[in-house]
Amino acid sequence: MGIVTKFGDKGKTSLLGGETVSKSNLRVEAYGSVDELNSFIGLAISFSEKELFVKELIAIQNDLHLIESHLALSKNADEKIRKIVPPFSEERIKRTETLIQKIESEIPPLNKFILYGGSKFASALQVSRCIARRAERRVVELGEKEEIEENILIYLNRLSDLLFVMARAVNHHLKIKEQFWTKE
Repeated sequence: MGIVTKFGDKGKTSLLGGETVSKSNLRVEAYGSVDELNSFIGLAISFSEKELFVKELIAIQNDLHLIESHLALSKNADEKIRKIVPPFSEERIKRTETLIQKIESEIPPLNKFILYGGSKFASALQVSRCIARRAERRVVELGEKEEIEENILIYLNRLSDLLFVMARAVNHHLKIKEQFWTKE
């Protein structure tokens, strides 16, 4: 089957499991926001200097695809379809927290607000962080109406922290001085 199905021409799409919903459905908005984040992380990787964080970011992209699968799963999906999507394990959260701690130990402590920028890679990671926050808000909103696996919410919250420290570490590694916010 090709990419053009014409099924969505009238503003409808199918969830995993076959349920047809409007493209404005909150579930579609949630997994679409995670997909946007995943794509932007791919763009960020293209700016990586000396393969810095590439392996870690690819692991994050895989995590995000799993989250997208969970979010695209119809609540009416049968057991056969549900078995296709593995649980989102706490191990993924622990891996993220461990990486945050490792990176934080390698960069100067922060006691002021920074201005985002520096290298293209760091800047792309900061934009990814913002998209992660928006995706998290969409998933939280969905979770207020439907059950969402708790580990997904925790992971998305940690992910924006990870992207923030990665961006700082990139600039630190490249010896780009952080710019601090001034009140003037």
